[in-house]
Amino acid sequence: MNAIELLDIVSTGETSKVQFKEELPHRDSVAQEIVAISNSLGGVILIGVKDVTGEITGLTLEQIEEYDRVVSQVADNLKPPVYIATEVVKIERDESSKNVLIVHIQEGINKPYKTAKGEIYVKQGSNKRLLTDNAEIIRLFQHSGNLLADEMEVHGTSIEDIDEKRFSDYFKKEFEKSFEEKGLTFEQALRAKRVLRNNQLTLAGLLFFGIDPQAVKPAFTIKAVSYFGNDIEGNQYRSKPKDLTGTIPELFDKGIDFLNNNLDFIQASQSFNAQGKLEVSNIALEELLQNALVHRDYFKNSPIRLLIFDNRIEIISPGKLPNSLTVEDIKFGNPVIRNNQLVSFSTHTLPFSGLGSGVKRALAEQPNIELINDIEGEQFKVIIPRPEKK
Repeated sequence: MNAIELLDIVSTGETSKVQFKEELPHRDSVAQEIVAISNSLGGVILIGVKDVTGEITGLTLEQIEEYDRVVSQVADNLKPPVYIATEVVKIERDESSKNVLIVHIQEGINKPYKTAKGEIYVKQGSNKRLLTDNAEIIRLFQHSGNLLADEMEVHGTSIEDIDEKRFSDYFKKEFEKSFEEKGLTFEQALRAKRVLRNNQLTLAGLLFFGIDPQAVKPAFTIKAVSYFGNDIEGNQYRSKPKDLTGTIPELFDKGIDFLNNNLDFIQASQSFNAQGKLEVSNIALEELLQNALVHRDYFKNSPIRLLIFDNRIEIISPGKLPNSLTVEDIKFGNPVIRNNQLVSFSTHTLPFSGLGSGVKRALAEQPNIELINDIEGEQFKVIIPRPEKK
């Protein structure tokens, strides 16, 4: 980083990725700051810059040597240790120079990071926040790939909650033989496919083969609404809000039916009796709805939202893109799979190609789709413009 880049960063003030420190604070405070930045999006600590005002006060060479050593020791003592990089930038002003120590901290790949006391912090704006909520801590494990929501056991479930015919049909479709022909009992087949673990259903098993998934996980629905106008705050509905329920394949079918019943068909031939062509690409809608169902964040206890307005369709999935995945990555088919078991089941039950190609296919069919990775809101939004009405 050069002096101009440093001055530009300082001029914008403190953020979730930039912290000012006039001098090095207590070791505990340094540890908390490094942990919070590592558990969030990464960032820098600028030492030698006043909090709030951003005045560059600078450091002596002795301070730089001491602070660099202390910060490195603190980072090494975190759980797990955090890799940091430091540099010194000299600012020349009024025939004098001032040195700023810059501590670079990358977003961690082994979250959650903890202080030596076992505390877990995350950034909240320019401040840090101590995590005590188990659900938030679990999601940090998920972001590092150390915990998969779809393979977790669902408390209070058992083999009695499985639709045996639904699972049997799936098994035969995947293996071209029944589980009996494979020499397995029903229970052995469930365990082999990671549907049953420790006598409880996994989340993937419940969502694909459960008798009534929403009896156990009531938030895992699709909330579908068709509005008059273009304002989500409106209360005039073409189709009243409804919660679509069922297994993931059933949710997919019901979601597509909702779209077909609430969108327009354009006459594509001279025949008066021809149904016409859906106003937006049906392939794109299928790919995007599957993407929402299979790749959403199942640690977030909220529904998928399927919203139709006069000028657009929105599909909103709980959870931002996982890890370091970006919108550009998924546009070009570069996947980071969040729910491995759901992907596996989907390949045999949905028109699903997997391997991250769904969004790429949708864009090929409907290039004007907008993709928004809402990091602060913890959601992923797809906006499909509707044709203007003549």
